[in-house]
This record gives sequence, structure tokens and C-alpha cells, in this order.
Amino acid sequence: MNPKTLQTLEYPKILARLANYCDFGASRTQALNLLPTNDLETAQNLQAETAEACRLFTQNPQISIGGARDLAAIVGDAARGLILEPAHLLDVKYTLVAARNLKRALGRLEGDYPRLKSRAECLPPSLGLIDAISQAISDDGDILGSASARLGDIRRDIKTQHQRLRRRMESMVGSSQVSQHLQEAIFTQRDGRYVLPLRAGAKGKVRGIIHDQSASGATLYVEPEGMVEHNNRYRQLQLDEREEERRILAHLTRLVGEQSPTLRGMVETLADIDLAFARAKYAEDADGIAPTLCAFPPHGAGRHPGVTLRLYGARHPLLPPGEVIPIDVQLDPQTYAMIITGPNTGGKTVTLKTVGLIALMAQTGLHIPADRGTELSLFREIYADIGDEQSIEQSLSTFSGHITNIIHILEEADGQSLVLLDELGAGTDPQEGAALARSLMTHLLEKGITTLVTTHHPELKAYAHVTPGVVNASVEFNLETLQPTYHLTVGLPGRSNALAIAGRLGLPQDIIEKARGDLNPAELQADDLLDEIHRQRDLAQEARQAAERANAEAKEMRKELADRLRGIEDERQDALARARQEALVGLGPLREELQQMRQFVEELERSKASEVSEAYEGFEGIEEKIAEVEEKASEPVARQTTEVPRLRDDMPIVEGCRVYVRSLGQRGEVQSLGGVDAEVQVGVLRVRTKVADLEYVSGGQPASTSKSPRTTVRKPSTVSSPGMELDLRGQRVNEALLNLEYYLDKAFLARLPWVRIIHGKGTGRLCNAVREYLQKHPQIKNFERGKGGEGGDGVTVASFEE
Repeated sequence: MNPKTLQTLEYPKILARLANYCDFGASRTQALNLLPTNDLETAQNLQAETAEACRLFTQNPQISIGGARDLAAIVGDAARGLILEPAHLLDVKYTLVAARNLKRALGRLEGDYPRLKSRAECLPPSLGLIDAISQAISDDGDILGSASARLGDIRRDIKTQHQRLRRRMESMVGSSQVSQHLQEAIFTQRDGRYVLPLRAGAKGKVRGIIHDQSASGATLYVEPEGMVEHNNRYRQLQLDEREEERRILAHLTRLVGEQSPTLRGMVETLADIDLAFARAKYAEDADGIAPTLCAFPPHGAGRHPGVTLRLYGARHPLLPPGEVIPIDVQLDPQTYAMIITGPNTGGKTVTLKTVGLIALMAQTGLHIPADRGTELSLFREIYADIGDEQSIEQSLSTFSGHITNIIHILEEADGQSLVLLDELGAGTDPQEGAALARSLMTHLLEKGITTLVTTHHPELKAYAHVTPGVVNASVEFNLETLQPTYHLTVGLPGRSNALAIAGRLGLPQDIIEKARGDLNPAELQADDLLDEIHRQRDLAQEARQAAERANAEAKEMRKELADRLRGIEDERQDALARARQEALVGLGPLREELQQMRQFVEELERSKASEVSEAYEGFEGIEEKIAEVEEKASEPVARQTTEVPRLRDDMPIVEGCRVYVRSLGQRGEVQSLGGVDAEVQVGVLRVRTKVADLEYVSGGQPASTSKSPRTTVRKPSTVSSPGMELDLRGQRVNEALLNLEYYLDKAFLARLPWVRIIHGKGTGRLCNAVREYLQKHPQIKNFERGKGGEGGDGVTVASFEE
């Protein structure tokens, strides 16, 4: 990608923001050196990887690369044979631990993360270095005595020798023959050797070696003659310790050096994964989406390059989110050039930079700040001539600087390039500048190059109107506030507001009228026509907004009606359930009386066998009727679905849309449609239901791209179905059991035959706690693990007592 374009569009600032989200040096370096790709498959894979990371952070926000370090310099030193310091060896250990933990964490995930898991599979095992370094070096960076048997022996000897030295020195300090010559009754060290602080006047009174004297010269530091051998022994042991530590570090360094290619690859893989995580974090903060990237079609007979450019709600990524005005930039299938006109500071240049930066971000794998549905082609090159290009050193004026850049662009650009030109034809005589601008636009159109330009030349408005493949666009200006609105309108050229602004600012009216009289009548007529077009457009927009508000109110009323109907149906079910329960309760005493009568008849059996037989037949008839009543009272209450008529402009139920299943009280995604029936994916369950039982979820997206919130059990105001599924993942055991208890009570009262409880696998603590609770629950008949398509050991399906 053209380096000058990257600087002009401020692409390095995007990379600097991305680098702030990286967790260690290697990924930050990668982020700062990223370049957009012009390979469609690579860009699409990067976008898919960013989307995976976004989904991963939605479900597992705590995941990260841990304590990984950039080992490039450390591994390089080890490969060259330079002995590594303990702190550097600990960096190697911590990075290996981080790689191991990340590989395990991604491997245990149940979600669909093929690209991230594939990268994690490339992370190496511990290579034996974790144990080797842990056994030799403490977390504080100290070499442990257990690092080698010899080092342990040396340190024990040092300790013993040190104790002997101190005892002998203490004995000498306590001796009356020596203490009378001491400056103080202490001993100290000089150059690692134990000495006595002798008064200068007592020089020669204690035989030994003078190592130092105080600044005043009043004190001499003398090593007693009898302590020389002991100090020599102590010093030699310290040297032996240092040598053994060096040997241990050299051994560990050799192990690191032998694995240097593997360690370099591990750091690169960690950096790639962390960079994907950084792109996801950036997308979350920028409210970005994954754009649809399109390939250029094979060049046809016409000049049109087949470019796709549809940006909806696009926002400049470097402007504050709360202040930037979203814009829509669309080129229809017949258009591949846009001429933008409007007042200064109205947002023309920002529009060019927004388009260019969004294209660069998309080709880097970054999600872009725009609305869903955004599509754009993958450009082979992007060229931008924006800003003041004058150079005193090169004797270039503003006009000369622009022309120099445009010459380079004309030499390099082709049909798969995007060209952005700011203030085309400016900086010279207006008439000549306009003629040159028209000629340049014609040349770019003939070469089939996608082009967006800004200009103040009115001649280009007419050029865009009559030239196939070109569309006018304008940034708006509020004459009441004398401020630009920054809204981009595609299809209409910008209006000339100079005379109107001058009048608002107080310029005498006679001067304005005289200026108006000097203008070409055709230009005045064109401005009046534009004013009328803008006025009619504003009226149409207001009418559309009024219609949208009315539609929203109708939808709200429809939703309220549906809620009321559901409430009425719930009350009907409760009433029927209570009536049947009362019927079952009333049958109890009747059955007891029947049993007593049967016992009485048995007592008469011996005396009147024929009469008893007739009585038995009567009892059997009564029992059959009681059984029929019990059977009818035990039948589940069928829920009736009342279809609320849909608004004609309501969203239709189609495959892939998100819907609310009224009978289950759950949301799902439509998988297939067949006549009046539909197949809906609700969590891990696929159910068949009537289309009339479904309600379109406004703003819903397919489940594969939306962020699904966790199920939260809330206390409803009436007894209604809490749904067939409860998600306890991410909750503590105590919290999960409280939610489970309340959910089971509501599900039992709602007459659900069974429920699905999602607890995940994890360590197994939550799974065991849930199943132990189900084992003791009085309303649970039995339970079992989920089947293969339901989540396996991460799910428990529980059935209620009838």
C-alpha cells in the first residue's frame, strides 16, 4: 500500500490505538508495523478471526495471554552463547507458562473458534524448560541451593565458615588485650574480609593487615593475623559459589539456545493471538462491525470497474465517538465516481478520509465503525491527495504540490484502485482550474478508476449531472445557525450559500442584490431549483419520520395486545388447572367410600354370593367412571395460541431471523419454513411450531452473529413459563443453586414436562452441585446428561413428577 497514502489518511494513528490494546511487546511491535493486505482471502480470514475473538470475549472476558514476554532479544543472546541473567530465564519460563495456559484454555472452549484454536495448536509444549528453570531459580530471581548438589554443599560450607569467623571475631573483640586498642567494640568488613576498627595510635599493637582507614585517619581497619587463613577460606568458598552459579546459568542458557527457533515461533504465535485479542478489544470500544469484503469482477466490456462501496453510518475512527456525525456513502451499480461539494469546514475532507481509513482498516482485519450491511471492495491500492502540499524547500506552491501528486497517481492507479482527491482544481485561476478538473475526471473515468473528489467549482456539479458513472454529493449547511451540519447527501450537489450567509451576517441588502444581479441568470435558476429540491426532500424526510413513528406506535400497541393475550391465556390455564386439581381432590373421599363399601360387601360374600356378584359389577362401573374423571382431570391444559394480526409493513418471518416463541417464552433463530410450520433453534434445542406462534424480534440478528446474553432468572408477576432452559455458566455455586431452586419451582408450577440446565464442564464443581441438588429435589422424577447434540456433560436434562 502506498506509504504516502497511509500517512495522509493518518493510518499510523489507528495502529497506535490498536497497539494500546496489546498485552506484551511482540504484539505491540506487530500492531505498529501492520500493513493492509490486498489479498481478499487473507483479509476475510483476518476479519473472521477478529469476529471469533469478539465472540470469545463475550463469553470469556477474562481470557488473555497472561504473563508472556517478548523473548526476541533474550533468545538471540542465548543463541549467541551469552549467559542469561536469572531475570531473563524467568521471562522465558513465564512466557512458556502463558503459552501452555492459553493453549489449554482455548482447547477447553465449547464455542466455535476454529481460527484461534488452530493458532493455539501451534504453541509448543513446555520443552522441559519450565521445570529446569523452576528447580534452579526462585520467583524472586535467586539461584536456589537445590539447583545442583555442589552448590548446596558450597553454601553449607559458607554458612559454617561464616559462623566460625563471627565467633572468632567476637572472641577477639571481647579479649582485653585487643579491646583496649579498638575505636569501637565491634568488627566489620572491608572488601569481603572481616576486620577490626583499630585506633590509629595503636598501630602495630594488633598484628595483621591494614585494609582501609577512615576519612579522618583516626581509625585503621586491620585484619588480624590469625584471621587471614579463615578469611581466605571464606572468600574462596564465595568464589566457588559464584563459579557454580555461573555454570548453572550457562547450562540453562544452553537449553534455551537449543530451543531458540521454537521459542521464536512461540512468541510470534502468541503475538498473533494477542493481536487478534487487541483487534477485538478495539472493535468493542469503537462499536465496530465486520464489513463484507467483495472482489472486483473480471473486467467486462464497459468502463465500470465493478466496485462495491456501500458505507452505512460510517464514522471517522479518529474523531470522538460522541461528536462524530455518521454518514452514508453509496455508489450504485452504475456509478464509480463521486463529486462532493459544499462549504468550507463542512466535512468534505473528513468524508474522504473516512472512506479511505475504513477501507484500510477493513483490509487490515480491523472491524470498522459503521452500521451492519456495510460492503466494500478490496482495493489493490489506495491513493490520496489531501491537504496543503506546498513546499518551500522544493519551491512548490499548493497547486504545484497537488499536480505533482496527481501525476504520480495517474501513472500508478488502475481499475482496482481507489483515488481520493481533495479540492480538485484549487490553487490556481478558477476557470483554468475547473477545466483541468473536468479533464482529470474524464481521464480517471476512462481508465475505470473508482474516484471520490471534493471541489468548489460549480462547473463540476453540472459535469457530474450529465456524465454517466458520476454522482453528485454535498455536505449541508444550516443557514439559521451559520454552522455546517456535516451530513452527507448523495445525489444532490451543494448549494451556493455565499449571498445568503453574507445577508445573515449583516451585509447591506443593496450590495447583496447588486451582486445577485451580476450573476448568470442560469446559475440563479439552478440555485433556486436546488433550494426547492432540498425543501421537498426535507418535507419527504419529515413525512417518512412521521410514518416511522406511527409504525413504531402500532408495533408497540401490537406487542401490548400480544402480551395481554398471553396474560389472558395464562389466567385461563391457571383456572383450568385449579379446577382440575379440585376435581382430583374431590374424587379422593369418593374413592375411600367406595373402598369401604367394597369391604362391607366382602363380609356378606359368604352368605349371599349372587347378590355380592351384582354389587361387584356396580362397583366396577363406578370405578370406571371415577377413572375416566381422573384421566380427564390429569390431562395437561392445552395452551391456545391467539395470532395477533401482523402489520402489513411488519418484518416477515424468514429463515435466519430472530423470533420470540410465545408457547415456550424463549427466543430463537428460524432454521427452516414449511407452509404454516417452522423449525426454530432455541439454545441447543431444535423445535417445530406454528408460524403464528412466532413473533419477530425487532433489530434481531441471526444467532451466529449476535451477542446472546446469559439467561437470568427473574421473579415474574404471574405464574408463567420461565422457559425450557436455564444457563448457570459463570455463576458461583451458591448463586447458581439459588437461581436453580427458584427456576425449578416456576417450571413445576408452569407444568413443564422437563427442563434443560446448562452448567458447563469446567472443573466439574458446578455440575456436581447441580446434580446433587436435583437428586434431593421432591418434584424431580429423574435426570440425565445431555445427548451429543445437546451439550453432553455440560448439560443436565431433568424431568418432573407427573
